[in-house]
This record gives sequence, structure tokens and C-alpha cells, in this order.
Amino acid sequence: QVELVESGGGSVQTGGSLRLSCVVDQYTYKMAWFRQAPGKEREGVAAIVQGGATNYADSVKGRFTISKDNAKNTLYLQMKRLNAEDTAIYYCAARVQFTDWTPSLSKYEYDYWGQGTQVTVSS
Repeated sequence: QVELVESGGGSVQTGGSLRLSCVVDQYTYKMAWFRQAPGKEREGVAAIVQGGATNYADSVKGRFTISKDNAKNTLYLQMKRLNAEDTAIYYCAARVQFTDWTPSLSKYEYDYWGQGTQVTVSS
């Protein structure tokens, strides 16, 4: 069993920044951040593989940055210029069985999930 523990969510005004963290307790081949707003499907936001390749949803390119500190087993999501459309529960996800080195944004690629952290952006 793989445990992922997220932190860093909260409330921020439009244009503000937040950094999410996710501590994982074992080696992973790829990790990602997803989000789910009320009444919407869970969507991939950003993904990263062990080699460092990343992938971003078009809606967050240029505003969000995914990174991983392997020494700390911690995944990060730096979010800047937040807007109301970014309001959602954010989940980190991990793949521990090797498939490929593609930083996928598909929820079906990941087999372990964190409990989620709320991000609320208000004007």
C-alpha cells in the first residue's frame, strides 16, 4: 500500500499563489496532480516522471509548475496567477508499477491517490 499525503491548500484571492505538497512513502515512476471541481470530472493538471519530463493541461500552462524532490519524496505544485476556475479539490496521484516514461494526464494511468486538498480562489 502506498500512502500519499497532500498539504498546502487553502483560500486565496484572484491573482494569488499557492504551493501544494504531496509526500509519498515509496518510489514512483510517475506522479501527477489532478483536480475536481463540483459537478465536474476529475482532470489532470500536471504530471512528472522520474527522468524529469513534465506535462501540463493547457489551462494551467505558464501558471503552474510541477516538481519533485526525490530526496524528500515530495511532489510539489506551484500555482501562480490563480483564478476562480482553479477552485477545486486537488489530488496527487502516483504510479508505482512501470508502464512507460510518459507524463500522462489520464486518471487511468495512476493507481494510488491522496485524500485531496481544497483550493478556493475568490475575487
